[in-house]
Amino acid sequence: MQGANAGDWPVVGHRWAVDLLRPLVQSGGSGPRHAYLFLGPPQIGKSTLAYAFGTALLCTDPDARPCGHCRSCQLMAKNGHPDFWLIQPTDKDGAVDRANGLLRGEAATAIVRDAMLRPVEGQYKFILIQDAHQANDTFANKLLKTLEEAPTHVVLCLTANDRAELLPTIVSRCQVLELRPLPIELIAHTLESQGAASHAEADLLARLSNGRMGWAMAQLQSKGGLEQRQEDLHTLWQLSRASRVERLAFSQSLSSSRQNERLFGLLALWTGWWRDVLLAQAGCLDACNNIDHQAEIERDAQSFVPVDVQAFLHTLSRIEGYLHHTVNTTLALDVLLLQLPRPSVSR
Repeated sequence: MQGANAGDWPVVGHRWAVDLLRPLVQSGGSGPRHAYLFLGPPQIGKSTLAYAFGTALLCTDPDARPCGHCRSCQLMAKNGHPDFWLIQPTDKDGAVDRANGLLRGEAATAIVRDAMLRPVEGQYKFILIQDAHQANDTFANKLLKTLEEAPTHVVLCLTANDRAELLPTIVSRCQVLELRPLPIELIAHTLESQGAASHAEADLLARLSNGRMGWAMAQLQSKGGLEQRQEDLHTLWQLSRASRVERLAFSQSLSSSRQNERLFGLLALWTGWWRDVLLAQAGCLDACNNIDHQAEIERDAQSFVPVDVQAFLHTLSRIEGYLHHTVNTTLALDVLLLQLPRPSVSR
């Protein structure tokens, strides 16, 4: 099992990625490429790795980078380094503006302009562009020009969920690192060893995280995260036994909220629940993630027909894919709620 920290980089897991990047920042090394693309699901650690990479690259210690003590490292710790630039999607209400994008042309113009300037403190200027898949066409095309003609002192680092959501020409001009889910044991151990969670809570969050350390930490830091999960599970149990009218009413309330993060979080919760039900039906109860609701999992495993559960999991995957593109959200959720399985056995 990997240690909680990959060397002196503040990164949980992903040792292979750290081992690949570390030689590029060491004194006398070959030096970094002009552009990197870190891929993986939300909250898996892409930005954490990018920030650690940038800190190490800008560090001025000749022996150990990052040293954590030099002026550069101190500025990075305070988010005040003049040669580190963070570009994030602008979002006002949590709803993705798919027509215009959340990374817009004016941001790319600023990148092009700033990239031409020499670094203020050191040898490199590090530009981190988060969620590059949320860029509109203007941003993407202007960024492509910078990638093609990047000055030698500029290192661009992009993060995105999936390469399919980016222009192929952008992907081809970056060194791609696809971060993989972390082992459950590593996440649980890290949460517990840091004193962030009890043994039982750490085990639960690690199982629910799907290998995403950032998600597990966010649940601990958010107010009412686990309580909201409890409410959402109870709502799901009620909906599976509700009338068509009640299901459509819930669909309407969910689609009108325009909180995409909340919507996709709910769909992920539903996927995890029905996966557990299917596992229990296959006799693999010990592999379930919702370990604090074992009795309810067993109840639903006996109440629902396995083929219905399988069909709904397929529908969930399809609908979630549609919602990442331009679709009628209300119609998609109506279809999803109406296809929610009904128990064949009343329990």
